[in-house]
Amino acid sequence: MGCCGSSNNGRPVSMKHALKPGSFRRLSFVDLSRSLESLSPHDLSISLAGTNLCVFSLAELQAFTGGFSVSNFLGEGGFGPVYKGFIDETAVAVKLLDLDGDQGHREWMAEVIFLGQLSHPNLVKLIGYCFEKEYRLLVYEYMTKGSLESHLFKRFSSSLPWLTRLKIAVGAAKGLAFLHESEKPVIYRDFKASNILLDSDFTAKLSDFGLAKDGPEGDDTHVSTRIMGTEGYAAPEYVMTGHLTAKSDVYSFGVVLLELLTGRRSFDKTRPSREQNLVEWARPCLNDARRLARIMDAGLDGRYSPKAAQEAAAVAYHCLSQSPKSRPEMSAVVRTLEALLDLGEGMPETFVFVVEEEEEEEEEEEKKEDWRSMEVGGWGIGRSGGRASVDGQMMLCFTAILLPNSRRYEA
Repeated sequence: MGCCGSSNNGRPVSMKHALKPGSFRRLSFVDLSRSLESLSPHDLSISLAGTNLCVFSLAELQAFTGGFSVSNFLGEGGFGPVYKGFIDETAVAVKLLDLDGDQGHREWMAEVIFLGQLSHPNLVKLIGYCFEKEYRLLVYEYMTKGSLESHLFKRFSSSLPWLTRLKIAVGAAKGLAFLHESEKPVIYRDFKASNILLDSDFTAKLSDFGLAKDGPEGDDTHVSTRIMGTEGYAAPEYVMTGHLTAKSDVYSFGVVLLELLTGRRSFDKTRPSREQNLVEWARPCLNDARRLARIMDAGLDGRYSPKAAQEAAAVAYHCLSQSPKSRPEMSAVVRTLEALLDLGEGMPETFVFVVEEEEEEEEEEEKKEDWRSMEVGGWGIGRSGGRASVDGQMMLCFTAILLPNSRRYEA
C-alpha cells in the first residue's frame, strides 16, 4: 500500500525521492463529508492525488517506530498515543488514532484533508498517513521543542524568555492569518497552547486539525456547528450559539497571548474562585500599566520591555472583546506583534528553570497503563514493566502540570 515508505527490496527509501509536488485547487472537507463512512483507502488516495502526502502501510510504521516500542513513546494527545520514529535518518512523530466511533474517523479525515493540502512555515507538516483496515495513523515532522503548553506549565521546565514568547506569538498568529486568508478560508476551532508546537528554533507551528472547519462561503456570515473545543479557549458567542467564524479563532488567540503574558492556564481550578478563569481575572488589568505589571509572569523575573508588554496586552484586550466585530483580523495582529520584537532587542534571553518539589503523577501513570495494553496488527504497543523511557522534549507536549510549589534556577 505504501507509496513512499519502501523500495522494491523492502528497505525504507528517502522521503525526498518519494514526495512529488503537485498543485491543484484545495479539496474542502465538505466535498467528502457525505461519503466519509463509505470512503475507501483507494478513494482517499485518488482524492488527494495532487498532494505531497505519502501513504504508508501499517508494517512500515511499525518498522519506523520499533514496533511502537515503549522507548519511542512520546505522549498521549487527544487523538491517541504518539511515537517517535525514523524514516532513513529523519525523525518523525507517528500518531495512532484511538478510535471513537464515527467522530474519531471524521477528525482523522479532517487532519488528512486540511494539513495534507495546506503548507505554511507556521503549520506542522503532515508527511503522510496510514488507512489500513481499522487502523488510522498520521506521520508528522518531529518538533524537537514540544508544545508551548509544556514550556509554560510543565514541571521541570524552563521559563521562556520574553523575546521567545513574542516570537512564538508572532508565529502562531501568522499560522492563523494564513488559514483565515486562504482561497478557501479555514477556521481552526481548537487554538490552544498544547496545539502550538515548537521546532529547535522555537518557531511556532499549529498542529491538530481534527476540529478544523471550512469557513463560510458566499453570503454566509458564519458556520453553524456542534460546539466542540477546550474549556477556557472558546469564544463566548460560539459557546452560546454554535456560530463559528474566523473571529472565534481570534478570541482563542487572545487567550493564548494572555497565557504567554501571565504564565497562567486559561482555566485553573486549583486557584481561588475569582482567579480560575484567566480571561475574567486578567482582562480588566490589561489597559492599566500598574495592574498589568502585577499579573505578568513572575518567571520572566522582570526581564521584558514594559512598553512591549503593554502593547501586547492591548492586542490581547481587543482579541478578547465580547463582540466578534470588535476583534482585529489576524493579519493586523501579526503586524502589531512583529513590531514589538524590535523593542526587546538587546535584552538578555536567560531561561529560568523551575523545579517541582512534589512529584506524584498518578493520573499520568494511569494513562500509561491504558496504552501499555493496546495492540496494533499483532504488535504489543509499549508493553513493559516499570516506567517508560520517554523522550524528554516531546513528552512535555502531553503532560503539562501546574506548579503548586517550585524553586527557580537560572542558567
